[in-house]
Amino acid sequence: MATSRDLDFSEYFAARVQRFRRVAFALCGDWHGAEDLVQAMFVQLYRRWRRVRPDTVDAYARRILLNLFLAGRRRSGWEYVTSFPPDSASPPGRDTSLRLDVERALAELTPRQRAMVVLRFLEDLPVTEVAALLGVAEGTVKSQTARGVEALRAALPAPTTEES
Repeated sequence: MATSRDLDFSEYFAARVQRFRRVAFALCGDWHGAEDLVQAMFVQLYRRWRRVRPDTVDAYARRILLNLFLAGRRRSGWEYVTSFPPDSASPPGRDTSLRLDVERALAELTPRQRAMVVLRFLEDLPVTEVAALLGVAEGTVKSQTARGVEALRAALPAPTTEES
C-alpha cells in the first residue's frame, strides 16, 4: 500500500520531471546524460523527501541536479559530443540548425559558466539565487554569466530579421 509520502513524491515527480529533463539537457547537452542526471536527482530527493520542506523542494531538487552535474564533470573530465543521428525528426517549424549551434556553443563554456547561463536564462532565476545555489558571490555570477553570454554571442551567428 502506498504511503502519503510516496503519493506526494509521485505527484511531485509527475509535475516536474519534464522541466528537470529540459534543465539537465541544457546543462550537459546530451539526452542520455540528462536522463541519468534527472534519475539520480530524483533518487537522492526521494531519500530525503521527509526532511524537505514543501516550499523549498524545487530549489533543493535544482541544487541536487546542479551538484550532480558539476561532480560528474569533475570526475569524467571533458566530454565531446559527437554527431549521432537524432532519435526522431524534429518537429516542423523548428530551426534545427540554430538549436544545434546553441548546443555546440553551450558545450564550449566551462561547466560553471554553462550552469550559470542555464540557471539565469532557462530557469529565469535571479542572481542571488544562482549565487546561493553555486556557493559563490553575486559578483561572480554576474561576471561569469556575462562572459558566458559574450562567448555565446561570439559563437553564434548574428540574428537576422526578415523584412516584409
